[in-house]
Amino acid sequence: MNWIGKIVRFLFWLLIVSWSVALLKRLVAWMVREATRSEQKNEQMAGAGADNGNEQSGLTARRLVRDPVCGMHVAEALAIPLRDGGELLHFCSVECRDRYAKDAQRLAANA
Repeated sequence: MNWIGKIVRFLFWLLIVSWSVALLKRLVAWMVREATRSEQKNEQMAGAGADNGNEQSGLTARRLVRDPVCGMHVAEALAIPLRDGGELLHFCSVECRDRYAKDAQRLAANA
């Protein structure tokens, strides 16, 4: 009779451990899901709805562009664009854009 008690006790603890593992998995999945929701919410608030059509499974792909003045890399959605002679340039700030435009005017005046 002692071995039946050991088997029942083993099955009881096996059931408790399996439920604990299942509960832990659900908890981790919930935490990851909430973290991605809050991250997406923050991105939406910061981006103010900037969508470039690269939606894949709920995540937005971001393309980085390089500022030609200071060399800083900026997300294309956040960059300040300027079309110069058919070429689209992206800048990190209005100051960099103005400095580029000023230098371009100076070069055009000397030519």
